[in-house]
Amino acid sequence: MKLTTGSLARASSRRPWMTLGMWVVLIAIAGALSSMWLSDALTTDVDFTNEPEAKQALELVEDRFGREGVNEIFILRAEDATVEDESFRSYAAGVQAEVATLNGDVQGAVSYFDTQDPSMVSEDGRTALMFVTFVDDGDLTEHEEDVAAIRETGEVEGFETLSFGAVTLNNDFSTIAEEDLAKGETFGILIALIVLVAVFGAIVAGVVPLAMGIASIAVALGIVAVVGRFVDFSFFVTNMLTMMGLAVGIDYSLFIVSRYREERSHGHDKLEAIALAGNTASRAVFFSGMTVVLALIGMLIVPTTIFRSLAAGAIFVVLVSVLASLTLLPALLSLLGDKVNSLRVFRRKSAANVADSHRFWDGIAHRVMRRPVVSLVVVAGALLLAASSYLDINTGFSGVTTLSDETMSKRAFNALSADFSGGLDSPLEVVIDGDIDAPQVEAGIAEMRKLLAADGLFGPATVETNEAGDLTVVSAPVKADPSSAVATESIERIRGDYVPQAFGGVDGIEVLVGGDTAFSKDFFDLTDYYTPIVFVLVLGMSFVLLTVVFRSIVVPIKAIIMNLLSVGAAYGVLVLVNQNGFGADLLGFQQVESIEAWLPLFLFSVLFGLSMDYHVFLLSRIRERFDLTHDNTESVAYGLRTTGGLITGAALIMVAVFGGFAAGDLVMMQQFGFGLAVAVFLDATLVRSVLVPATMKLLGDRNWYLPSWLQWLPNINIEGDYHEAPPQVAVGEPALEVAS
Repeated sequence: MKLTTGSLARASSRRPWMTLGMWVVLIAIAGALSSMWLSDALTTDVDFTNEPEAKQALELVEDRFGREGVNEIFILRAEDATVEDESFRSYAAGVQAEVATLNGDVQGAVSYFDTQDPSMVSEDGRTALMFVTFVDDGDLTEHEEDVAAIRETGEVEGFETLSFGAVTLNNDFSTIAEEDLAKGETFGILIALIVLVAVFGAIVAGVVPLAMGIASIAVALGIVAVVGRFVDFSFFVTNMLTMMGLAVGIDYSLFIVSRYREERSHGHDKLEAIALAGNTASRAVFFSGMTVVLALIGMLIVPTTIFRSLAAGAIFVVLVSVLASLTLLPALLSLLGDKVNSLRVFRRKSAANVADSHRFWDGIAHRVMRRPVVSLVVVAGALLLAASSYLDINTGFSGVTTLSDETMSKRAFNALSADFSGGLDSPLEVVIDGDIDAPQVEAGIAEMRKLLAADGLFGPATVETNEAGDLTVVSAPVKADPSSAVATESIERIRGDYVPQAFGGVDGIEVLVGGDTAFSKDFFDLTDYYTPIVFVLVLGMSFVLLTVVFRSIVVPIKAIIMNLLSVGAAYGVLVLVNQNGFGADLLGFQQVESIEAWLPLFLFSVLFGLSMDYHVFLLSRIRERFDLTHDNTESVAYGLRTTGGLITGAALIMVAVFGGFAAGDLVMMQQFGFGLAVAVFLDATLVRSVLVPATMKLLGDRNWYLPSWLQWLPNINIEGDYHEAPPQVAVGEPALEVAS
């Protein structure tokens, strides 16, 4: 048997219980794997898979100093007492005693009362510091109970203990991400169900796509848990995966269920209707899913864990959604039959005869094509105007300062900033690989300390040399959020000016600038370098794919330009709202100084794939009609009226899902969800309903131009081999006679 989308649908529908049973087992196994391994697969760390300067510095320090622990700062605070008072000493001794009970988990600990170091106590004497290094076993969550126990021991009357470091940050970000996930799922699922019921007019038909989306998410999470045994995933890959799973899983099922209902209304029996939907809508879904995957593949070439893990998670859920749409959905439709139309809630025309029902979209298409130049100029101009705000974008990371004031990390950071340095836990590190005893090296270190002190952004620098005397680290705390723009900008100054001034002309050494802030700077530089490469790769693959599918070089060029317009407009609105604060309070967003550095590239890849879904779905109907009638104007109107309702419903579902996640507290999720929601909304409205018909009217038959030297390309039909006989009379306004 030839393996096609139609044959898969036919086989699944003829053995529905076996197919359903296999999916139930698969979902159960995935759920078990997720419960066992998923939490261990997630991390808040952003790492490189290549060797930028900051990573080289870290590896040198870890190798020659043996630093592989997890550092945590405990802030011991008193309401009235000072470190000289017996009550403070007794309180601190109790905290230290608790640390001592954690022998197997603690690598080392030191407090002000051990060293009497004045830099570890505040000027008023009411706050002291204790540094604890936990054993690095690769899982920060293993130390969360230890950190909590130390804090609880310090909760005595008149005193409080705060913690700041990798463990506390991981706990806070993970907790908020889980809360945002629950909120986004609830909101997204509720709105999606309402839209689906409105589109189908029946509760059962609305629930089926929702179930498909949830099943896809469950299986994809299991895959992440398994793959996470070998590679780390960003901690909010679950948020990303859930968003994409709900969006594409529901959308793909929406298209197929709609086609099945349409075929049943034409008199085909149940199994034949499923097979016909498999040959047509399922085929389009398969192609659409592959376009999303191709767009996401571009991010896999960026050598950072955040891009690769999020891209992999999104690819997993898209592939599972496609597989579920091709197998599980036909089985469910076979079991339900006409019961899929049960529990009707609206009295309305059947959604099946889309060619005879959507006068609204037919009217829009004809109105746009009546004045194509005006429509094109107005809408394209509006999108370009929205995109212009992107010129003011600042990119960075959402650090601890963007967290809620109630979180432990934010409270501790504010306390450190007030009495010490907010960047005490993640200092700048200038690593000198060479002989410390050389006079020129000693002079260079002294000069570097002077330069850092004069800079004003750094606290007092300290110098540490390993036992072998071949590696020296000059450390200086950053007097700002290490992820902030002012901090990351300083790295360029240090590398470009301070290092040459201090060590220029010194032979036999290598000087590297490391630390968390340097890692951020290297990440930004890497993203800037790979962005044009990913753009060219994704655009190139899309052009080739669309050229083959539609046998035209005009269609892919237009598709790319229009997709770039919607993506650019989404960028601009994102900057206008989230960075500049225009309407941020009204929408419940936090205004921040920068957009997440990874977001523009990631949004581009995701949005390009999703928008291509709608473009292919619309153009395939237009091309189908044009091949039969060779009437460009009526073919465009036919394509819009037969897909307008479904595309709008699918877009509303995506907007609801993405908007639900944008309503969370994490700034990165606010930006990501909002950017996706805006782009999908613009793409499904202005682009599909105005720009597509306007440009296709202006170009006429030239839309389908393919040079003679490309005629050898294969003829791929997205809609499959079956086509409903087209209506002979256009619906809505009469065909227009517009001068070409």
